Amino acid sequence: MSKQKIISLVTLLFSVASFSAFAEHSWNNYHWARTTPSFQLQVVDSVTADWNQELRGTLTDWSGSGVIDLAITSSNDSNRARKRCKTVDGQMRVCNAAYGFNGWLGLATIYIDGNAHIVKGTAKMNDSYSSYWTAEEKNHVMCQEIGHVFGLAHTSEDGSSQKTCMDYSDDIDSQWPNQHDYDQLFDQYSHFDSYDSFDSSGGGDDGGVCNAPAGKGCNKNNAAGEIPPMGIKVHGGKRFEIRVAPGLDGGLWIHHVYLVEPNEDHDGH
Repeated sequence: MSKQKIISLVTLLFSVASFSAFAEHSWNNYHWARTTPSFQLQVVDSVTADWNQELRGTLTDWSGSGVIDLAITSSNDSNRARKRCKTVDGQMRVCNAAYGFNGWLGLATIYIDGNAHIVKGTAKMNDSYSSYWTAEEKNHVMCQEIGHVFGLAHTSEDGSSQKTCMDYSDDIDSQWPNQHDYDQLFDQYSHFDSYDSFDSSGGGDDGGVCNAPAGKGCNKNNAAGEIPPMGIKVHGGKRFEIRVAPGLDGGLWIHHVYLVEPNEDHDGH
């Protein structure tokens, strides 16, 4: 897929460039395909002990939506596993590591198939900027990156507080999802699909079988690769950018990048 074709496709996808407070905050209506009103999304735990509380708290809070039930079904917190943070078909992986002074605090990545359904995703927290990691900011970033993997965008991008982790506020109450986020998930997942793109087998880190037709959803072969390229920037703002890269099987890697505060030194000081 050429760069121009990617830009043309993504320009169409991202026709809305900004979000107002409490407006619909679907991330282009990306969602996991499923054939039931609610579903369980398996989580691979690749975080160190100092992130356990934030991970478990975030999973509990998002599970309160009544749409998505999140369950840790495997774990690997070795340095190699956390640095690679490889995707697992039909599952979400959550990682923390020192990814370098590259300008981002958090990075949510989804892979969408030819039907624009999410088939796998990761949420990464960058410990190179450890000076940012107050308890409140850890909750905020963890909660937001995981929310993106469900297909949620921001409730606002101007720094105003909607008392949700899906805003870009320093408000102490912006650490968790709120009812508006739950309502958005309900709307986004209110229809049924013809297959499930999540892994319902109870498999671990290597994934498992699912009920998607051959070649679709979590039964699609992994020709897209486990470590996604960052691709090109197609949209952005003061604190975020969205980047897209083609997969080898016709799908797209899409990244939601949570940037370091503008004018902050990139050497950790």
